[in-house]
Formats: sequence, C-alpha cells, structure tokens
Amino acid sequence: MQRTKPPFRADHVGSLLRTAALNEAREKRARGEIAADALKAVEDREIEGLIRKQEAIGLKAVTDGEYRRTSWSHDFFEQLQGVESYIGERKIKFNAQGPQPRPMLLRVVGRLGCYTPHLMVEHFKFLRAHAKAMPKMTIPSPTSLHFRYGRSAVPESIYPTMEEFYRDLGQSYRKAVGAFADAGCRYLQLDEVNLAYLCDPSLREHIVARGEDPATLPSVYAGLINAAISDIPPDMTITMHLCRGNFRSSFVASGGYEPVAEVLFNSINVHGYFMEYDSDRAGGFEPLRFVPKGKTVVLGLVTSKTGKLESRDEIKRRIEQAAKYVALDQLCLSPQCGFASTEEGNALSADEQWAKLRMIVEIAADVWG
Repeated sequence: MQRTKPPFRADHVGSLLRTAALNEAREKRARGEIAADALKAVEDREIEGLIRKQEAIGLKAVTDGEYRRTSWSHDFFEQLQGVESYIGERKIKFNAQGPQPRPMLLRVVGRLGCYTPHLMVEHFKFLRAHAKAMPKMTIPSPTSLHFRYGRSAVPESIYPTMEEFYRDLGQSYRKAVGAFADAGCRYLQLDEVNLAYLCDPSLREHIVARGEDPATLPSVYAGLINAAISDIPPDMTITMHLCRGNFRSSFVASGGYEPVAEVLFNSINVHGYFMEYDSDRAGGFEPLRFVPKGKTVVLGLVTSKTGKLESRDEIKRRIEQAAKYVALDQLCLSPQCGFASTEEGNALSADEQWAKLRMIVEIAADVWG
C-alpha cells in the first residue's frame, strides 16, 4: 500500500544535477560579473522548474535540488556560530584517479551556537511556497563536524573536553532544527556519512591512529543526533541518509552496516533511513534484522553514480531479498545518494537522472500498489 506520510514509497535523497543556466550564473557571480541578487533570481527560476519536474514524474516529496549550495555540508556549517571554513589538506580522500573535492575544511573558532533563523530556513520557505508536493529539506548530520577532523579542529582552549563540544553542537542543531519546524518543515533529512564510514576497516584504523575509539563513536553520535532532534513537533518526520561518499561518481568507504546496525536502528530516534545499497560495497541486507517496528527503510538500490538504467526485475528481486529481514510494508525505494552532492555533479546526464527517478516511481507503484 502507498504511504501518506514520509518517507514515501518512491523517494529521493535530495541533490540533483545543476542546470546549465545555474552553472553559468554561478560562474559569472564568482568572476564578479553579476550581483548576488541576479544569481538569486536565476536560482529561484531554476528551482521552480526543478520542483515542477519532480512533481510531474510523480514524486510525493520534492527538494530544491540543493541548487543554492556548492556542497551538501559546508554551506550549512558555515552558518553556525563558532565554525569557519578554510583551505587545507583533506585527510579522508575519495577512491578515484581523477580530481578530489576542493580542499575546504571546517574548524571550531569559538563556542558553538546557531544564528536564528539559520540562512537555509529561507531556502526552505521558498521551496514550500512553490511546491504542491511535500517539501523536503536536507542538512548535514552534526557528526560531520567531528568525524573528518577529530580533536584537531576543536581547540582545547575553547572546549577543554569533547563532552562540552558535543553538548553545544547538539544544542546548536536543536535550535536550527526548531527553526525549520517553525517555518513549516515537516520532512527533514540528516545526511549522515560517518556511521557508514565507521563500517570501513581502513577508516576505523584512521580513527584509532588519531587517538579515538571507533567502537564508542556510534553511541556518542547517537546521543548527538538525538539531542539535535529532541524538540521536534509530533507531526515532523526526521530521516537519515547513510552514504559512503559521493563526488563525481567516486566514493570513500566500503563495508556492510553490521558494525553500527544495532545502534543505528535502535538508539537513534529518527523515523526512517535512506540506505545505500547500490553495490557490493554496502554489504548484504542482514543488518536490517535490527530495524524495529514503526521505522522505515528506504532502499537505495538505484545508483546515482552512473547513467545506465538498472534492470527493473533485478530491483524487485532485491526488494524481495530485503523483505526477508524487515517487513515489506516498512520498505521504500530511492537512489543510493543524491545526483550532485557538490555542484560539480555525478557522471551522468540530466536525462539519465530523470529516467532513473521516473523508473523508481514506476517500480514503487508495481511493488506497493
């Protein structure tokens, strides 16, 4: 049966390939050839068209494609008090022979807080005002301010203990989430790469090498995320997207969900999970046995990294396999990640992107009615 509340049977993670007009306007703005207002006018126009396309193919939740961002994460964190971005050396790299993401890093430069309302609340308000379907907002999980940098980004002069840092970060997020809720947001997604990264043996070694314990981090992160969403209204849905890295169709991590599954599904108070499952790197469906009744898993069986359409029969077969571990009524379908976690986008065409989303809507109708 279909769902009347999110996540929906056919859903998507959030980011979408930028249009040529948007890319051109951004380049002109970077060169100082147009003003900020002119860029916003292009963003507004392109986002309105994007909303209409999502609705036209039958999606029940729509996003702004993250069209106003350069990155899925940095644009959000830069709006928190006490955080700044800078150019540095990335410690965690993508598995690709090609270019790495721009070396934009984050660090704590003061006590953490949240400017209220967060700038992206205005982004949501525009989306809500122009969408007939449910508007969905995506923001990075708070864990991203810790995992990539560890203690090196959190000066002891500001936070003598990490417990104080986690407390203030959770409260900063609580204020931001509250501002989205006050603006009418009822579908909010936390993009969470770090719990998936903790399933990769090499990244666990990276954590050990800098003096932290990868076995305890999942519980620490659960407390941080729960604090961030502790004040949501009863009719607000919070989902979490699990990702192993997504930049120009490359990835960072490999490894099934088993090391974090019990904490992920039973200690974190989100309502649903967008699970990367488009390749062997994500492991099998066995960890889904920990999913409790009342929570929803959105199977990311359709890759956003390439344009080739998957076999519909194979997707349906894999849904059946997952249903051996969690009830079919608790499952939905989506791409494994966004199509453009950064403004550069993945290696496929816009037509291929829309064909994949259209196929997801059609498969969901076949499977769930």
